[in-house]
Amino acid sequence: MITFIGAGPGDPELLTIKGKRLIDEADVIIFAGSLVNPGVLDGHKEGAEIHDSAYLHLDQVIEIMERAEREGKKCVRVHTGDPAIYGAHREQMDRLDELGITYEVVPGVSSFLATAAVLNKEYTLPGKSQTVICTRMEGRTPMPPGEKLVDLARHHSTMIIFLSIGFMDEMTAQLMEGGYEPTTPVAVVYKATWPDQKIVTGTIADIAEKVKEAGITKTALTVVGDFLGDEYELSKLYDKHFTTEFRQAEE
Repeated sequence: MITFIGAGPGDPELLTIKGKRLIDEADVIIFAGSLVNPGVLDGHKEGAEIHDSAYLHLDQVIEIMERAEREGKKCVRVHTGDPAIYGAHREQMDRLDELGITYEVVPGVSSFLATAAVLNKEYTLPGKSQTVICTRMEGRTPMPPGEKLVDLARHHSTMIIFLSIGFMDEMTAQLMEGGYEPTTPVAVVYKATWPDQKIVTGTIADIAEKVKEAGITKTALTVVGDFLGDEYELSKLYDKHFTTEFRQAEE
């Protein structure tokens, strides 16, 4: 059995209890060293075999998993955040299917959720946005038809933009071309929940320059939308004039 584990956004305490237990019990650990905080491996068993996948290609990763399975060892594959979002773990699971090796996935806290937490914001504010789009800029990996940033920006929803901090000028141009006002608030969070976390706030019009001034060139998430502002409608969930399954409205 191979276990894929979402290591969370950075803070080792945001690793799930199940993920922590499985890492500590593992005989073989493969982790994304360029992104995962090494602190999430603290407590691993003595003699555990540890591989940094930043230096491996897919065939090598699968070879390690296959050998661990053949030798009856517990093997964990540790991804940053949650592996379901830009984790590239589907291709690994498909290869394991071909080899007849069973696996499971332990979800983790995604960096986009950690970003909301460190900003003390809510992505889905009534009257502002009830839709969250997680996407990325087109780079070496092309976007499918209809999924370029300018196309998605036309929804004017909350935008979570991964893997794109190196394209800030192009990003802001596409957001405005898609219909966002230049005054729309934006936040860029570098390494949310890590000790060296940085937060840069601004608008679509000025965020690119602010990010350059802050020296942020990688490992950052951009969030866009009016949810970052202070004006919104109160929810019906706690409205005393609104009847729910559990509470009658007050007159």
